[in-house]
Amino acid sequence: MNNVRTVSDTKRTFYTLHTRPINTIYRRVVEELMVEMHLLSVNVDFSYDAIYALGVVTTFDRFMEGYQPEQDKESIFRAICQAVEQDPHRYRQDASRLQTLAVSLPVKDLILSLSQVTSLDQDGDLQQQLQAVVANSHFKYSRLFGVGLFALLVLSDPELIKDDQQKGEALKAIAKGLHISEEKLIKDLELYSSNLEKMAQALIVMADILTADRKKRDALKQA
Repeated sequence: MNNVRTVSDTKRTFYTLHTRPINTIYRRVVEELMVEMHLLSVNVDFSYDAIYALGVVTTFDRFMEGYQPEQDKESIFRAICQAVEQDPHRYRQDASRLQTLAVSLPVKDLILSLSQVTSLDQDGDLQQQLQAVVANSHFKYSRLFGVGLFALLVLSDPELIKDDQQKGEALKAIAKGLHISEEKLIKDLELYSSNLEKMAQALIVMADILTADRKKRDALKQA
């Protein structure tokens, strides 16, 4: 008997955990993230680590910026994690730990440690996880892992990622050090950035429509 959970099982669980309606413009974001996490969770080569957790948290937080009502955001995040049978608190705690670490490290030191040129003394768990990635010939790279790596760079030095040459060199070194595909990493991050821009544009359009609709209703009231 095949007991592997299906995408439908995961979605069904999510909507029993978070019962409030999700704003239309964000629903696709929520479901795509949930499906991506589901497909990874049932992959035999996938293993959870803090960089992946940071990628999940960063993706959720960036794409859900501006969501209303604000208090629903954490309920949605918890439901996504629980729907794929994961602990949302673990994701938040691991992501927070890496965020604090990245802010405290000079970006050159961070790149050297992520590239496995030097050891990361400040966080033994992360160092072990990086070594495990290198040692695992079946390591399951994911877009969310790539976003986690990118988030570390952004937090350590926001200016570096604005310089295409420096960003490219950093990603090349990290991909080589971790034995992951440089091409795949860069493509995933380009798509991530592009989707963030599209989301921002969609929110502007939605805001303009709502403003125009509000003005029209006010004009009718005054007529």
